[in-house]
Amino acid sequence: MDAPSGPSAIVRFEGVTRRFGDTVALSDVDLDIEPGRIVGVIGPSGAGKTTAVRLMTGELLPTEGTVRVLGEDPADLSGRARQSIGFMPQQFALYDDLTAGENVDFVASLFGLLFRGRRRRTRRVLELLGLWDVRRRRAGDLSGGMQRRLQLASALVHDPSLIFLDEPTAGIDPLLRETIWTELDRLRDDGRTLIVTTQYVTEAERCDVVALIADGKLLAYAPPDALRHLAFGGQVLEVTTERPFDGADIEVAAPIDHVRQTGLRSLLVTTKDAATTTPVVIDAVERAGGSVVSITEHRSSFDEVFAELIRKAGAEPDGAIA
Repeated sequence: MDAPSGPSAIVRFEGVTRRFGDTVALSDVDLDIEPGRIVGVIGPSGAGKTTAVRLMTGELLPTEGTVRVLGEDPADLSGRARQSIGFMPQQFALYDDLTAGENVDFVASLFGLLFRGRRRRTRRVLELLGLWDVRRRRAGDLSGGMQRRLQLASALVHDPSLIFLDEPTAGIDPLLRETIWTELDRLRDDGRTLIVTTQYVTEAERCDVVALIADGKLLAYAPPDALRHLAFGGQVLEVTTERPFDGADIEVAAPIDHVRQTGLRSLLVTTKDAATTTPVVIDAVERAGGSVVSITEHRSSFDEVFAELIRKAGAEPDGAIA
């Protein structure tokens, strides 16, 4: 599925394919990312998410197509463009023998921050991520969660406007995961653009727009609620009846698009507008001899949304290339 294009794209993929030998990691991807958003690149392990980020950061070159970041080729960015980019890799990539503070200070020095400004920025990001109290502890002695936060601090120390985060919440507990997402929200609200890969499909809810990738293909690119509509063809009503009821007895006609039986007394009804369809469904059940106990709008989980989009696309989510 092609992503919508726009003149203000901060990252642009045009017909991008990346092969590793005979394996196609990404296939003919078109993608435009506008500034000031959290963009989730969502999919299972092996879907092609990390490959996409490596293309954006210039670590990989496309086999076919073109990639532009801040209007430039990411493999040959100007110094000014590099100053505007932060990157948090999936694997721990700092120095175990340096302290937390020394690691962040070293990264800041690579971006040309002078001593006084470097010290101020280092303290700010360490405090922001709850690491100031462990600033003198060796990075190799930190817990896995603290190491993830230290990597994020290093990605933010030079105050970038475009930040790539590859699996920032992988392998950490739910409480810390929420802390990191709260910080990502704050950065977005400050005007940053964040491109976040994750295999936790439920994290799509935290993004402004989501790119769903499976088997190297871009299946969808839209805000979370639009993806629900795309997956199920509209809004979904969850209906519970008083006694066993056959959903086939409801005549499928406007505004009812589809009825699916999920239990002896439960149905899912797809419609364009849940509010106006609710009384129609109640009436249809009653005319067929049944009685509605409850009817509510069903908000599908993103596991359900993702599974349905994969099913519709006929894609295989499993693969060897991440």
